[in-house]
Parts: sequence; structure tokens; C-alpha cells
Amino acid sequence: MSFTNATPLDVARAARLGSRKLAILPTDARNAALTAIHSALSEAKDQILAANALDLEAANKAAESGKLSKSLVKRLDLGKKGKYEDMLQGILDVRALDDPIGVVNKRTLLDDGLILERKTSPIGVLLIIFEARPEVIANIASLAIKSGNAAILKGGKESTESFKAISSVISKTLNSTSVPHGCLQLVQTHDVIGELLKLDQYIDLVIPRGSNKLVRTVKDSTAIPVLGHADGLCCIYLRDDCPVEMAVRVMVDAKTSYPAACNAVETLLVDENALRTVLPAVAEALLAKGVSLRCDSASKTALSAVLNKHSAVQLQDATEADYATEFLDLILAIKTIPNLPTLEEAADAAISHINDYSSHHTDAILTLSAPIASRFQDGVDSASVYWNTSTRMADGQRYGFGTEVGISTNKIHSRGPVGLEGLTIYRWLIKGQGQVSTEYGAGGKEWKHEQLPVGEEEKIARTEEEVELLRAFRAKKAGVVNGAGK
Repeated sequence: MSFTNATPLDVARAARLGSRKLAILPTDARNAALTAIHSALSEAKDQILAANALDLEAANKAAESGKLSKSLVKRLDLGKKGKYEDMLQGILDVRALDDPIGVVNKRTLLDDGLILERKTSPIGVLLIIFEARPEVIANIASLAIKSGNAAILKGGKESTESFKAISSVISKTLNSTSVPHGCLQLVQTHDVIGELLKLDQYIDLVIPRGSNKLVRTVKDSTAIPVLGHADGLCCIYLRDDCPVEMAVRVMVDAKTSYPAACNAVETLLVDENALRTVLPAVAEALLAKGVSLRCDSASKTALSAVLNKHSAVQLQDATEADYATEFLDLILAIKTIPNLPTLEEAADAAISHINDYSSHHTDAILTLSAPIASRFQDGVDSASVYWNTSTRMADGQRYGFGTEVGISTNKIHSRGPVGLEGLTIYRWLIKGQGQVSTEYGAGGKEWKHEQLPVGEEEKIARTEEEVELLRAFRAKKAGVVNGAGK
């Protein structure tokens, strides 16, 4: 890793060259680099948190003057309980994962002596642009190295000191590993972004992590494929059969555990029959946590009738714009799903709202009805759709990916939390014995196109004929052993 002021073209070229060497670096060498990074960041914790404190001090001043959002300040804080430890654990989790490179996941016998294989490979060069979130540097470094991709990183000015401190530690550490120079580069100046976004001949994928404005600006400024999401407008649909304790537990986590996160819930859809049964306890719990509730007419009327006066006066009127807003704060919009002739129609109304208003990031339903939950999960067009759990579960580490480079709402290549698998692509390989295309087709040989087993499938008998052959082989082997023992 290098902390560079080189020209955008030189940065991209170096990354391309480094990526080709990293792609063929043995698994053990890549894992050893992750071990070294983990150890170095562990030892440098105090130094890095001191640098982060400088960023936080400047960010808080900017927030007080209205120049920076409070949600961005929260994302910047690396000293938040457990955050640094999670960053370190993510590196170890990635190291422990199977190597995603060089895996044959499809084999086809085209003809005798002519085999087609689909084999995983790195994407190549990644450009990651992020605001705040200093832990992204460690996340990206570990995922890039493990997946064999080169990465160019550009952090926001809000995290300058943290960026420098973490980058310096990782850069120094990688000098003692087998990771090729140029594979990980950290650019310092803001004006290079526009130039880098033009270099589609060297950069294969852009991953922006930050505000809606950042993501949309990147998407509008490049011909390079962009992986990410512009908003995190998540919804939860609460049905009247949901146990009150479950509803309270899930909603408090989804809204208050980290309000500035892109997977925090922003809109609560409530069955009309749940307005006076399940919703009051949920509302009381959220109000106690300092959440502002913006209610439609039906939910406000119902809650005002059952909540105590102190709680009732805190309820606010929702506007139509609230249902299309990612608050990133302790604010929740509530909308009623009216009673309809069937439960399916009510579920469809909730699904329709989510598909129209949500950002297709993560949405959830709280219900005891398996058929309705299945209808919801099939109907909602989002990257992650849950049943009876918090939207905050949308996270690469929680999915077992080790960590993530971000969450994608794209519908091609990768969707949802993006870990190692999302940073790989594949190549088609053919192994032949001199065959040529003109041998096949009209008047020539016929293709066999027989699917061959891959991975563990190769150890499994797939037909009765293969089973009989296996039995005969085992019987013959047992006979040899028995004969040898006489």
C-alpha cells in the first residue's frame, strides 16, 4: 500500500500492474498479509484513535455551524464502543474464509477430450470513494487482498487524520509481505476523483460509500460500472398478529441501535387492526428512546387515545415527503395499512408502498403468518427482505462475509452486502486436444454438452449406473484386502 500524490493515470496504471501479480499470489501469502495488518492495527490502536479524535473535534465544530450533518459525525467515530474491535475482527474473519479465487463452479463436456470450465477470478482494479467511515480502509484492504483485487482508495476530508494514521500503518506493514507494490493505493487530493472516474481502461469497478449526493455524483460522472446504493430508506411492515414483545424488541433495534446507518428503519407500516393493540407498546418504547414519531391521521388518532398525555403530545403529523425520506436520525414515519377484504390484499398494499417508496435496500415484515411472510418476501423488490428480524441485520459481517465493501441495490453482478464473492467474476476455460469449430454443426459431429460434477459433487454417484460401479469397486477393493489378510 502506498500513500500517494501521483497523477491519476500513474495511480491507475500501477494498480492495474499490481492487480495482475496479486491475482496469482498464493492463498497463504494473501492470508499472511491479513495477519500482519491485523497485528499492526491492534498495536497502533491508541495512535489511530488519537488521530480519529482530531477528526471528530473538527467534525463536531462543522456540525455545530451547520456545515456537516450529525449523521456523518456519528459514522466518523471510530472510538464508539466495539467499533474498533469489530474492524479488527473483520480482518480475521476474512482471513478465515475460503479462497474465492480459482474455484471451478461449472464443468461441461463439450465432446470427448474437450471440456469447458467456469472459474472464478478477481474483478481487477477497484476504486473506492468514501465519506467519513475510517474503518472502510481496513475493510477494503482485507477484502481486496483476499479476493486478489487491487484497490485505489479516496477518503473524505472529514476523516483525513484517521485516514493518514490507518493508511500509514497498513502501508508500512505490507512492505514486509508478498503483496505487490501498487495493489493498494490511497490518494490524498480531492481533485483526482474526476480524473480517476474517466480511466475505464484501467479501473474495473467504482464503489462509492457515503451520502446520496456522493453516490449520484459518481454514477453521473463515469462510464465505469458503479456498485452501491444512493439511499437506505428501509421499511418494516407490522401485522396485528405479531407478539408485542417481539415488535418492541425489533423496532427499538432497527431504529435506535445506530440511527445513522443505512440499514436503520425509516418507515413503519402498521395494519389498522394493530393500531390499538401492538403499536402503542412500540410507540412508548421508541418515544422513551428519544425517537420522534411522524404519524398519519389514523395512527395518530389511535395512539393519542391510548398513550398517556405526555407521550401523546409528542406525536407529530407526517407529510407525504416523510415516507420518501432517509432521516438517518431518531425520526420514524408511521403509515397505516387499512383493513382490506383479505389478509393477502393488505399485505399487497404494504408491498406496493415499499416497492414505490423504499430504496430497495432492506425491508422486513413482523408476523406469525408464514404464508403472508412468504408473500411479502417474494413480492418486495429489495436486496434484502426479512421475516421477524431487524433491518440492521443487513451487514456483511453479520452475514458471515467477514466484512463488506458496501451494500448494493444493483440488480446485476452483486446485490445486498458485498463481501468476497461480490468482488469476484469468472472466466471460461476450455481444455482440448486439437479440436476446431468446423468439426461441429450441420453435417459434422454433434456436441455432447454433458454437465460434469464440480467440487464435492465429484464425490457423489449421480445415477444408478454410477452407484453400481461404486459398489463393484468397493466390493473388489474389500476382496483384495480380505485376500491379503489370509
